[in-house]
Amino acid sequence: MRRVVVTGMGAVSPLGVGVERFWNNLVNSKSGIRRVDRFNPEGFACQVAAQVPSVEEDPEGGFDPLVAMPTKEVKRVDLFIRYALVAAKEAIEQAGWQPHKDTARQRTATIIASGVGGLTTMTSATKHVEANGPRRLSPFIVPSFLANLAAGQVSITHGFKGPLGTPVTACAASVQALGDAARLIRADEADVAVAGGAEASIDPVSFAGFSAARALSSSYNDTPSAASRPFDKARDGFVMGEGAAILLLEERQHAIERGAEIICELSGYGTSADAHHVTAGPEDGSGALQAMQLALAQSSLSPEAIGYVNAHSTSTPLGDLAELAALTRLFPTRGKTLAVSSTKSATGHLLGATGALEAIAAIKALTTGTLPPTLNLQDPEVSAGNMPIEFDLVPESAVKRELSHVMSNGFGFGGVNAAIVFSSTHP
Repeated sequence: MRRVVVTGMGAVSPLGVGVERFWNNLVNSKSGIRRVDRFNPEGFACQVAAQVPSVEEDPEGGFDPLVAMPTKEVKRVDLFIRYALVAAKEAIEQAGWQPHKDTARQRTATIIASGVGGLTTMTSATKHVEANGPRRLSPFIVPSFLANLAAGQVSITHGFKGPLGTPVTACAASVQALGDAARLIRADEADVAVAGGAEASIDPVSFAGFSAARALSSSYNDTPSAASRPFDKARDGFVMGEGAAILLLEERQHAIERGAEIICELSGYGTSADAHHVTAGPEDGSGALQAMQLALAQSSLSPEAIGYVNAHSTSTPLGDLAELAALTRLFPTRGKTLAVSSTKSATGHLLGATGALEAIAAIKALTTGTLPPTLNLQDPEVSAGNMPIEFDLVPESAVKRELSHVMSNGFGFGGVNAAIVFSSTHP
């Protein structure tokens, strides 16, 4: 089997733009969650979100679309596409992948997920048509919000002519994007893949919808940084985040031959379906367990080899317990030797982009030996599915630990589960 490695990473996150800024703020226990200012949140059950800072708010770490696209194009695409272009630029530049031959471009895939696509553009267009009639919309409106246009715009910008795809599998989407991209490389359909996810759904419609489903946190509007609290008994729902995260994946020998710096290896991937419920997984986490087992099998690793898991846990009462139950069944004897944290405590939940950002966090943990913390973990759950929880949940502060293999999980509405394993590189 052809081996898949990571040679570049890029991030646009609520903790700032750029992988190093995101990582430094994450391991220093910073929170990217604040009161919503994209719309007036008065009257909404949840009034907090993890917004990407603008360049006006943060001249050094804020988001500036002009680093990746011309001014005239900015208003022609939704914010999630702008996020994807900036994150992709960082990943591609780190990897040094600028193919000039058509054959190399044809062997470069672009697989960028989104759970929703251009929601804010769709909702604003609806209002525009209602107010002004159907003949006043821009001709750019449809390609500005289609979910596959993040991948499409990245492909067009960089001239990548290989397979093009967009998993739209809710909150597991960007883990599946990484898995799909790895499959293309392993199947010899591509040598390189730009893969990840992008999302920008901080909008009144999404807030009203998730609040109606009682999925969003509503108890911490006055203390936004305390709202996302995975594994904590006082959790009451997730906090919506936004951003993009992109990895450049590459066939290992291809990377070696062109002299690329290899960050780590994507050694295993697994995905499954709960076949249980539209929005809730089974309490025993059986579907999540299956995905993790498949990822381990593909990587030819035993559970004992994994040193750290970046959990999907979103800070919802039932979802966190189901994942903890799955982890306890997969790692029944590990106790504190296994570290498990949820970085959504700092970044919120980026929906379709969250898995790729958490994959970057897991990779940085692997390469630096620093484990990112679970913020707001003051009264942790002690059991799940009648099984005691004994893992190191990395409360509040980062810890140091040598690692060889890490796992990152992503689960979504519809019962989709995905898990991915990254390993230190070996000859």
